[in-house]
Amino acid sequence: MSLPADCLFCQFVDGTLETEIVGQNEHAIAFRDINPQAPLHVLVIPREHYADVAALAGADPEALADLVGLAQEVALDEADGEYRLIFNSGPMAGQSVFHVHGHVLGGTKLGWSPA
Repeated sequence: MSLPADCLFCQFVDGTLETEIVGQNEHAIAFRDINPQAPLHVLVIPREHYADVAALAGADPEALADLVGLAQEVALDEADGEYRLIFNSGPMAGQSVFHVHGHVLGGTKLGWSPA
């Protein structure tokens, strides 16, 4: 699968744009969110382009498993392994970049406000 040239996250994957990568594996990379909502706020993305988490799960379950494993790895390193992993799917759910990404949040007691 080729990476879309106009996708911000694909540009992080291919090195066209720089970001602070905090972890990576064969299928995924993790980098700091530019507008953190918690002491730990990292995005985990697959190296291949998929619009949302359901598309990734359907096409490449192994890549999804590696992405979740990377989220846990980052949380172990930076938040004692306690974290929340959130995937927004679609604009009404808050997705603004249409390259699947999980938000890894932690480092503090998290409240619950789904809307």
